[in-house]
Amino acid sequence: MPVRIFGQRLHLILVVFPLGLLATSFLFDLAWLATDRATLAIAASRIMLAGIVGSAVAIVQGGFEWVAIPRRTRASHTGALHGVGTVVVTLLFAASWLLRRDAPAQPAALAIALSASGVVLTLLTGWLGSEVADRLAELGE
Repeated sequence: MPVRIFGQRLHLILVVFPLGLLATSFLFDLAWLATDRATLAIAASRIMLAGIVGSAVAIVQGGFEWVAIPRRTRASHTGALHGVGTVVVTLLFAASWLLRRDAPAQPAALAIALSASGVVLTLLTGWLGSEVADRLAELGE
């Protein structure tokens, strides 16, 4: 049974934080590329770390909710794709953060490319997540 707060599933509440933080970290990377201001790159690194931690929490809660979905349903299959995709997104951002950990003011091109890839994949996993929510609504969850 999914955990609910004020009638809303906890996973849906938790995902907004990492989504916002990870997307914002990439925007700070773009701003750093445009201005070469070290504080923007450092901020991107710190925001990214918070997003990675938040994502890990949301993934765990999402896993609990996925286990409650009836098997052999479209919601279960789509939820599995969403979950795996979200883990990959988190790993892309974690790799990006690790690459910049020792020199956060000067992120390598690969670190930024990994973040960009994470943002693009997030669009797909977010869409899959909304599909799961729609299917669960159809099932009366």
